[in-house]
Amino acid sequence: MKFKLHTHTRRLLGDLHTPVSIYLKVRDAFPESALLESSDFHARDNSTSYVALNPIASVEVNRGAATMRFPDGSLLHEKLRDRYSITDALAGFIGHFDVEGDEKEACGLFGYTTFNCVRYTENIAVKESRNDRNDAPDMLYILYKYLIVFDHFTDRITLIELLREGEESRLHEVESLVNLRNFASFNFFTEGDEYSTITDNQFKEYVRLGRQHCLRGDVFQIVLSRRFVQHFSGDDFKVYRALRSVNPSPYLFYFDFGGYRIFGSSPETHCKIKGKAISIDPIAGTTKRTGNPVEDRKAVDFLLKDPKENAEHVMLVDLARNDISRHAHGVKVEFYKEPQFYSHVIHLVSRVSGTLDEGADPIRAFFDTFPAGTLSGAPKVRAMQLISEIEEHNRGAYGGCIGFIGLNGDLNQAITIRTFVSRNNELWYQAGAGIVSKSEEEYELQEVNSKLGALKKAIDLAASLYHV
Repeated sequence: MKFKLHTHTRRLLGDLHTPVSIYLKVRDAFPESALLESSDFHARDNSTSYVALNPIASVEVNRGAATMRFPDGSLLHEKLRDRYSITDALAGFIGHFDVEGDEKEACGLFGYTTFNCVRYTENIAVKESRNDRNDAPDMLYILYKYLIVFDHFTDRITLIELLREGEESRLHEVESLVNLRNFASFNFFTEGDEYSTITDNQFKEYVRLGRQHCLRGDVFQIVLSRRFVQHFSGDDFKVYRALRSVNPSPYLFYFDFGGYRIFGSSPETHCKIKGKAISIDPIAGTTKRTGNPVEDRKAVDFLLKDPKENAEHVMLVDLARNDISRHAHGVKVEFYKEPQFYSHVIHLVSRVSGTLDEGADPIRAFFDTFPAGTLSGAPKVRAMQLISEIEEHNRGAYGGCIGFIGLNGDLNQAITIRTFVSRNNELWYQAGAGIVSKSEEEYELQEVNSKLGALKKAIDLAASLYHV
């Protein structure tokens, strides 16, 4: 069945509003909403934020089956198999919709693909783990009825509503909420101390095992991670507010899926497609940021000259080139080993781009880059197999991707790092290190701690703020 939808829009001045304030105004009236922002407004492409409200359709993959929910209440459930892949499920779901009208390019799916989806794209045995309450599917993308779109470049807000034929608009109700002067804000409290699911010594053993596999020639590099947990009470949106303050990043997001939330501040693009242009921004090479310009410059010089960091970066840039080349031509490196400064770390970043081949399916091109080499290793398949063997639990959201997929094939997906999963009054957060043959246990342990520094600081800040 084809669902024909048309847009209804209104435009407002945005100078009295922020994405956060509007999200706080609308979230009680519209539970299970989403907020996507960017702290990088230097370029026109990165000057847009979204608040998405009222899910009307969705596609999820879980336990080897795809489930589609449609605007008329109908449901389609189908097992994945050789001739019906996760790519087919997502592309097929998108094909059920035809949207016309102003701002139709902004209409699409918002959601995530967990790292666990490697079980559907390659022959990877992922460790099973199920939550008794509020279990999350391996993949979930949602079509929302309302979008509140901020153009920070022009300071304008566009309200977009998706309507079926003959359906009456209720966009004025959203506008009334946007124009409210007051909104509720609730406190956040930590309960007990944070803990990791593995000890420091166990993670060092991960490093030793990874190094052995590199020396044996099983892999050139493997990314191994550890998870931390913090119990809490109150409103985890305050942690998101703190995180966007202490660690502004190109990708800021807060998704409320009802029984669980996923929110973070990712610095890394997994895959971006706009028209025929496709790009990946691999990050490889990380050091702690001190805040002292002289010391930070020394750290950058060390990263740029260190043989281990350089070998790792070259390897992952080559992997990105190979991934893009499967469906694109004219593949090139736009910039190479560019130092980028964040609140607690300094990264070396490159950009690999190309032009999609004639007839290439953007959804298939996206899945053929999944997961990012910077979160798995090289060769990618063998690295993922070893990750599943070595790490104590499956990764869930960590190392997957999250963001937007347009109904026209455009997409912008961030890697799910510097991210919290909030469920049953627990925050889960995770980070990893790229292990090569010359890796040192203590150095890799400290790299993981540095990557988690902003998240831990956000928790502390959120817990210290009352009625703000």
